[in-house]
Amino acid sequence: MTEIRTTAEAHEESALPRARAVHMAENAPDTPENLPLPPDLAAEPVEGKSPAQWAYERLVLYIQNFEQQLQPDEEVALGLTGGDVGVLQIEGLGYFAPDILTFYGRDEDGVRTQLIQHVSQLNVMLVAIPKGAEEEEPRRIGFRLGQGIAQSKPLDQHR
Repeated sequence: MTEIRTTAEAHEESALPRARAVHMAENAPDTPENLPLPPDLAAEPVEGKSPAQWAYERLVLYIQNFEQQLQPDEEVALGLTGGDVGVLQIEGLGYFAPDILTFYGRDEDGVRTQLIQHVSQLNVMLVAIPKGAEEEEPRRIGFRLGQGIAQSKPLDQHR
């Protein structure tokens, strides 16, 4: 039997994120798939976002969540997949609608690095690395990225 829904119900359902994660440990920390979207991300319907913007926003959530689980002497880095390119210590993250993500940072040798990637090729691994010896506090890029979402309009709205 076909379920009949109103247009409002169908629209409301399409705005709800579809995500879930199951972990082996019962006391595993919550992950972005099991947490409500922050109000800044939920304010704009997913249908109104480009694939790049939506991928960017979810990646920020993953980075923030990962950083919450780091030790004080660790920072987040991005393990690049699909080749022998190593790890990029994240210093920035951006997107260019409709379909490009950009990662800014430094490689293991401290060389300034930028990765430009199509959203269909998005395949990254977050890695905990020791913080730099010269730094008093670990850098938490996820907090700054979250502020950027809250404070700015997406690039495609500036045009």
